[in-house]
Amino acid sequence: MTTPAHDAPLVFPSVAFRPLRLLVVCLALTVLATAAATFTGHWKFGVFLGVGLGLGLVNALLVRRAVEAITAEDHPLKKKMVANSATRLLVITAVALTIAFVFRPEGLAVLFGLALFQALLVMSTSIPVLRKIRKEGLNVVDTESKG
Repeated sequence: MTTPAHDAPLVFPSVAFRPLRLLVVCLALTVLATAAATFTGHWKFGVFLGVGLGLGLVNALLVRRAVEAITAEDHPLKKKMVANSATRLLVITAVALTIAFVFRPEGLAVLFGLALFQALLVMSTSIPVLRKIRKEGLNVVDTESKG
């Protein structure tokens, strides 16, 4: 008998997530974007891009906290992670869209900042993993054939 997907245990691999490094990169990008935008007379664009990067970092930190809390339980369920993710993303999206609408057109940079952060997060977590795989190879354990 199989366990339904929504009741299956929640398992997350360890990820090479370095929030301090991401913070430094986000601050550097904010300074660069603000400086570049200042030359065009739209310095707020750079600031709002930094706000978007900051919202992305806050989201990533909240994800890590939620994963640690939920997986620490005796029987972690995917349902809890889904509910947590939906709530968190709803709030962050509402904040970003409100800023984008109230401070348009420069406020749209918040959305660009969120998107840019996601690209940074993927690169900063996947590159160390790919390097490790390249160095050590894949050590895959086939649990299906052992049973």
